[in-house]
Amino acid sequence: MEHATSVVVEPAADRRPPPLAEHLNSDVTRAAMLIQQEVLAAARAFLRGEGFVELLPPVIGPVTDPGARGSKQVDVDYYGHKYKVMSSGILYKQASLLTFDKLFYIAPNVRAEPVETCNTQRHLAEFHQIDVEIANGTRAEAMGVAERLLTYVVRHALTAVPEQFELLRRDPLAFAWLLAGPFGVLSHREAVDELHLLGHPQSPDAEIAWTGEELLSRQKDRPFFVTDYPKGSRGFYDRESTTEPGRLRNFDLLAPEGYGELVSGSERESDYATIVTRMRETGENPAKYRWYLDVMRQGVPRSAGFGMGLERLTRFLTGLDAVWQVNAYPKVPGEMAP
Repeated sequence: MEHATSVVVEPAADRRPPPLAEHLNSDVTRAAMLIQQEVLAAARAFLRGEGFVELLPPVIGPVTDPGARGSKQVDVDYYGHKYKVMSSGILYKQASLLTFDKLFYIAPNVRAEPVETCNTQRHLAEFHQIDVEIANGTRAEAMGVAERLLTYVVRHALTAVPEQFELLRRDPLAFAWLLAGPFGVLSHREAVDELHLLGHPQSPDAEIAWTGEELLSRQKDRPFFVTDYPKGSRGFYDRESTTEPGRLRNFDLLAPEGYGELVSGSERESDYATIVTRMRETGENPAKYRWYLDVMRQGVPRSAGFGMGLERLTRFLTGLDAVWQVNAYPKVPGEMAP
């Protein structure tokens, strides 16, 4: 089948995914998938070049990440036991540090997002992450890997398939600031203050809502980190600061132009007793996490890592309006789909 060399990219803000055959036959979808292919190739090349080992992540397990921003977990019957479809492989990444000091997944994730997120154009119920973990790593090291990874991927994609960016009318100059130098850094407190100045009612004790992320990122010309989220706003595995109690040693990486969060990461808590305490503080029953706690009791090293959303990254690269446009088989929250 021949494909057109130019295309009119319609705004997706008021549209939902079309029937699957129409979506797959679209030149926009084809261009997005070719760019995404280069993202995956570049991510693997970069991470392996830095000494990371790729592992295949589990798809189901007795528990999954409990800290997934208000989405519901999906249950399956596993020989009479209730198992979870992975919403994040973070617990398994930590356990795998018993084998490798530096590892990564290209991981599928399923999250039953609230129905109201169907119109955000940045949420899917099924998506993929580039998941990275570093034994004995610090937050600064993880942020450095995330910054270098994003820069490498963008530079590679622009060089490998320039015709696809041209077809999508995505100007390479949009990435000039990203490629030119270091990313910015804001603390959570500074981000909240900036949002208040912009008239956005962000709670200082909570994660920055997606509307706030979008507003904040529209003010920036390059990616930037937000660090030090308040304790209680994230999962039990994010390590609390020893010098600033009540603050977590974590970070998000936000893209400019309103695209919002691309990466979420942290230093991980590895002390068994502290993990159990944090579980109880966040309302989790430690008994559910028996296999994980048994592993942590053996002495898994302290670590740092992150997850980079593949579809959100591809959307940022392509300049498209909605994240479903960069997924071959999009599942928008609340809508039936193949």
